[in-house]
Amino acid sequence: MIEADGVTKRFKLYEHPADRLKERLLRRPRHQLYTALDGVGFSVASGESLGVIGRNGAGKSSLLKVLLGVSLPDAGRIRVAGRVTGLLELGTGFDADMTGEENIVTNGLLLGMTRKELAAKHDAIAAFSELGHFLREPLRTYSSGMIMRLAFAVAIHADPDTFVVDEALSVGDAPFQQKCMARIRAFQRDGGSLVFVSHDLNAVKMLCDRVLVLEEGRPLYLGAPEEAVNVYNALIAGQETAGLGEPAGLDPYGSGEVVITSAAMRGESANEEVFTSGETVTVAVQITAREAVTGVTLGMVIRDRFGQDIFGTNGYYLGHLLAAEAGETRHCRFRLPLDIAPGSYTLSLALHQGMAHTEQCYHWWDGVLRFDVSGIRGVPFSGVCNLHPVLESAD
Repeated sequence: MIEADGVTKRFKLYEHPADRLKERLLRRPRHQLYTALDGVGFSVASGESLGVIGRNGAGKSSLLKVLLGVSLPDAGRIRVAGRVTGLLELGTGFDADMTGEENIVTNGLLLGMTRKELAAKHDAIAAFSELGHFLREPLRTYSSGMIMRLAFAVAIHADPDTFVVDEALSVGDAPFQQKCMARIRAFQRDGGSLVFVSHDLNAVKMLCDRVLVLEEGRPLYLGAPEEAVNVYNALIAGQETAGLGEPAGLDPYGSGEVVITSAAMRGESANEEVFTSGETVTVAVQITAREAVTGVTLGMVIRDRFGQDIFGTNGYYLGHLLAAEAGETRHCRFRLPLDIAPGSYTLSLALHQGMAHTEQCYHWWDGVLRFDVSGIRGVPFSGVCNLHPVLESAD
């Protein structure tokens, strides 16, 4: 369990290295204060998972260092119950001149494990890391992915009550990332608490019960994962968002030169909100230009009931950009086979410049349509989507 109340962290920034010495000798400040965290507060209950997202420099890593005791807050309070372990920047808590075997011991001791625990879990840690004979080599010979393997293996075998994971997982190869994610899910099922920092928004929505959005060290939003991700998307698109506690991410946003005025989804056999997997559907969109615009991209994304992105595309990739005069209304449509698994979905739409809404977002309308897929046309399948495989004999 973790409770943070008004946590503030500041760092001294010096223009020149020598200014540190001059400040001490002359007893005059020669630094500027940089506030990395400013009044951050939240709680993580036993068995709960909290995601932390934000732009680079928002204070995510500084927050995790405070949670793990690597640095102390200048103001506010952190209350931690139970053992907290985790991954920060690669190499934290390791000695580059020691072998992997030696670093298992030293890092494990730093995480609060006893030598008896380390001896009992050594083989499990070594096996999970999959480093083999490289464990006998100095850490300085390791790649970043190998260091991540060793760090995760030690941290997760420390039997923490709360596991803190920074962006370090992103450097691993795909099979090991999947292995780590499976172990994290097992940790959650066993009642462990998780604090998860990542730019992988789908992973955040999949793993976390609540998500904290940080901006310039301040808490911008704390709430449901899908709403938090929408606030973050609005943030990187340069839009104003509401304050902490308001579900601003569910509201349409954008600069407004051209806007989506209506949207509808129709199937080839019925104009209803329930479709059949394999049915061809049309997404009809009406847009209105408030100013003359050219080179406008119309984009769409389908999300499942967990908020994970299932499929997305836009006019930039499809080679179909839009233009309109001031006051003009245009009608557009996407036509696609709905080859996705039965379930509940939402469809979001966006108007922007370039390949992504982060360049110039005119209008983002999240969850503009909600629909269900029931039943499968043709050959049954499992998973998220139908890839229409063909089985052939090689004889």
